[in-house]
Amino acid sequence: MIAVAHGSRDPRSAATMHALTERIAAARPDLDVRLAFLDLSTPSVEQVVAAVAADGHSHAVVVPLLLGKAFHARVDLPGLLAEAGARYPRLRLTQADVLGPDPRLVEALRDRVVESLTAGSTAAVSPAAVIDTSLLESARAGTRAFTASSLTSDVRLGVAVAAVGSSSAAANERTAHVARELTALTGWDSEICFATTEPTVTAALSRLRSRGARRLLVAPWFLAPGLLTDRLVNAAPDTTHAAAIGAHHLLADVVLNRFDAAASLPRTLTA
Repeated sequence: MIAVAHGSRDPRSAATMHALTERIAAARPDLDVRLAFLDLSTPSVEQVVAAVAADGHSHAVVVPLLLGKAFHARVDLPGLLAEAGARYPRLRLTQADVLGPDPRLVEALRDRVVESLTAGSTAAVSPAAVIDTSLLESARAGTRAFTASSLTSDVRLGVAVAAVGSSSAAANERTAHVARELTALTGWDSEICFATTEPTVTAALSRLRSRGARRLLVAPWFLAPGLLTDRLVNAAPDTTHAAAIGAHHLLADVVLNRFDAAASLPRTLTA
């Protein structure tokens, strides 16, 4: 497996991706798991493919650690793999599907929100707010029969699901589905927002507040922390921000699922 992350100037991003691939390797000791980056971090895709070819592998499945089918997944990565395939004809390269949207990742997003509530952050919480920690533990364990009202005794929770954003309105609408899925899963009032386009996080929080939310929280639809998640924090500094999805076990499950699906494709359908 060659897991390909976006890359970032922020070292937290690469550290998170390394932790994720280490988790995957521990879960599947039968796999040779390598990590590569598209930009800004090393090693590059070209370097990792060269190392895999040098080690004598005949087939590698390339799993994009990306949440959506944007330019990187549709154009950049296939182009890199086509060039590598020409250089190393004895190495077959198969590109797997992107990670999202996947219901398991929405569950992971839910878990990060639950963790931030369990931590007892007081940002944007009324003095009378009381968190029922026993219900939070049930939520973390995977219980789905809970709602915003059951998680807090007197606070209505509003969650701004914050994604990167795209110049494509259709892509942003597909991402907005994540917020709707989170609401369906938890009963929380959720609203989509973006770090690079509209609606902004402040607009989403305003909408949630207007609908009666008394506790507000930002849930980043990001695999790792970085410059854009910092931008979201700076835009809403008085609001609780959950952690990025990170090296969550459900993310590792999705990566392995994408790997297994691509590994089983007939040769004629591979990249």
